[in-house]
Amino acid sequence: MVHRVLLAVLLVFTASAADAHGPTRQKVTRTVVLAAPPAVVWALVKDFGNMGWHPAIAKTVAEGGNAVGVTRTLELQGGGAIKEALEKYQDDAMSYSYRITDVSIDVLPVANYSSTITVKPEGDGSVVEWRGAFYRGYMNNDPPEKYNDAAAVKAVSAVYEGGLANLKALAEKK
Repeated sequence: MVHRVLLAVLLVFTASAADAHGPTRQKVTRTVVLAAPPAVVWALVKDFGNMGWHPAIAKTVAEGGNAVGVTRTLELQGGGAIKEALEKYQDDAMSYSYRITDVSIDVLPVANYSSTITVKPEGDGSVVEWRGAFYRGYMNNDPPEKYNDAAAVKAVSAVYEGGLANLKALAEKK
């Protein structure tokens, strides 16, 4: 009898531990090929303090140029803001990495977000890769649908796709 009770208790704890699965790291990568030289494209995106090339950004507030550790605040067209910090900057490699330091999950449903933008030559033009890794913004189990993993991936994908489409339009005008 004692063995059955212990076995039942053990099964309950084992099942609970299996159900206690928190968020998993999500990744999104988007690329766009542009009919513009890498130098032209890099000139549009290289200033960490100016994200005016992205249609969702109403204003970028930053000081300090492209020095590692510089922060920027992105004021969004529809309201809300995202604060970010520059982690790595390589002008010669046409690449920089940054992380979000503060954002409401109602603005972007992510947490522990880091990202890299890179411009590379591609034939007569260039290719831009924007990749990020993050957790869903709702870190507890059983998130509401608007804060789950799928919602976080969808939101980041939309940010990347909208930005890259506009970047393509801007770069190919020049």
